[in-house]
Amino acid sequence: MSLYQPFLDAAIALLQKRCNLQSYPIPGGFASKSAIVGKGKHQEEVLTTSYAYQTPKLRQIRAAHVQGGSSLQVLNFVIFPHLNYDLPFFGADLVTLPGGHLIALDMQPLFRDNLAYQEKYTRPVWPIFKQYQQQLPWGGDFPDEAQPFFSPAFLWTRPKDTSVVKTHVFAAFQDYLRIYLDFVEQAEPIHDPHELATIEQAQLRYLRYRAEKDPARGMFTRFYGPEWTEEYIHGFLFDLERKLVRQ
Repeated sequence: MSLYQPFLDAAIALLQKRCNLQSYPIPGGFASKSAIVGKGKHQEEVLTTSYAYQTPKLRQIRAAHVQGGSSLQVLNFVIFPHLNYDLPFFGADLVTLPGGHLIALDMQPLFRDNLAYQEKYTRPVWPIFKQYQQQLPWGGDFPDEAQPFFSPAFLWTRPKDTSVVKTHVFAAFQDYLRIYLDFVEQAEPIHDPHELATIEQAQLRYLRYRAEKDPARGMFTRFYGPEWTEEYIHGFLFDLERKLVRQ
């Protein structure tokens, strides 16, 4: 079994238990995609499977699960709220490469420098963040340009041992998602036109940054070609801009 399949299974089970979970349309050609990489006895299949859901408060809950044998395992799991809520995004990037594991977990803020927003959405996460820092220490340098898109409770770590991923990272992933769903349950819709416009701009700023800097672009291009990759990024992974155009 894939290293990250239990993470995906646990997330979907928790969402089904706590939310009115509905399917979200996945564009044709993106539900599943495979490629053969390597040569001779080093040949391996890389399979990318996509999942997508929605709820009355969450516009898109989506996952990209890449399975490429022991040296390549990826789960990118992101939740985008509807534009009439000030909720942060839930973001989990779980990556295993030949050199080790790269783990990023966060409730990514709409408004990083707003103290009232931090009080509302970062302070409740802080005890969990501090707890896991013991076993999951800071993973080192992070680009300055990325910092506005992450909260002070951003769990960024590079564990060497796969057992740490299966235990501490798995527990942290579930705890972060539980707290996020607490926020969702408590969230009230916003009606003020100025606030709504500010939220839409913040969401678009985040999506444009993520689409432009998507670290998986090179990997997907290598496996599936540039045309499929760009359409996957803009038409599924970060699709808000297109959805707004169609309204």
